[in-house]
Amino acid sequence: MRVLSRLFRRRFLDALAQVHRQGQLKFFGEDAPLADPAAFARWLAPLRACDWFVYAKRPFAGPQAVLAYLSRYTHRVAISNQRLVALDQRGVMFRWKDYRAQGRTRYKTMTLEPGEFMRRFLLHVRPTGFHRIRHYGLLANPVRRANLAKVRKLLDVVPEVDPAPHDTLTASRPAFICRHCGAPMIVIDILARTAPIRAPPGQP
Repeated sequence: MRVLSRLFRRRFLDALAQVHRQGQLKFFGEDAPLADPAAFARWLAPLRACDWFVYAKRPFAGPQAVLAYLSRYTHRVAISNQRLVALDQRGVMFRWKDYRAQGRTRYKTMTLEPGEFMRRFLLHVRPTGFHRIRHYGLLANPVRRANLAKVRKLLDVVPEVDPAPHDTLTASRPAFICRHCGAPMIVIDILARTAPIRAPPGQP
């Protein structure tokens, strides 16, 4: 791992110096002197001497398997509709996977009383104030608006003006075409999203 850390450090800093020589880095405010090549080289010198810590591990099934694993937790609820089998007097029946078994026997069904099913389901609901996906850096939620305003000011970029309400309403209504006669369909009503499921109430 020490060799990998030094290799990553050298390649990262060499690439950073290269884009600086090509004029692709812009400096503003108190960092403006770093535009000078000599000043930028002095600024990079301590970074070449300190230790960098790099952790890298090859995934067992490749990068796509890692993305598939993370997507199951970031863009899906506790259980998908496809796993629900039946709802009757006995309760809620759903499919689950037994990772200790092999072959077809690892896919099994379970039936829970509706109250117990809802209790287990609500255990996966995030408490108030918790986020499934958090943004860091410039897009961190608590300071995102202030950071973006500061970036626009430093880059001398004028923020985009919001369109007029009439234009927004017109743009938000796509033209649906009837597949039978080819005429545009008229939007009569738009159903708003239902309220999100909240965390279970606290214990008395």
